[in-house]
Amino acid sequence: QVQLVESGGGLVQAGGSLTLSCAASGGSLGSFTMYWYRQAPGKQRELVASITSGGTISYADSAEGRFTISRDNAQNLMYLQMNSLKPEDTAVYYCNAKVQVATIERVTEFEYWGQGTQVTVSS
Repeated sequence: QVQLVESGGGLVQAGGSLTLSCAASGGSLGSFTMYWYRQAPGKQRELVASITSGGTISYADSAEGRFTISRDNAQNLMYLQMNSLKPEDTAVYYCNAKVQVATIERVTEFEYWGQGTQVTVSS
């Protein structure tokens, strides 16, 4: 069983920077696609960024140009570098990992979530 733990959240002023980390234990994330999600009070959880096992990266429009997702498979870590933060970035940020195991009979997907870390951006 893979366990994910986020860290690095906190309070920062608008325009500032923050780096979130996601540490995995119980298994290697080398074959997983990794995601950062966030959820603000009263809103749906939304995808912020993703990075595949091969290093293909995508961002939500709101994150493009300001956020950078990266991974260190040797250390079993994923990061989200956030620059030029805005009050609307305030949310709980979650780490997510997914992998599909294909057999002749079926495709089984495994998904893991972290507990979340709070990011608050003040104006």
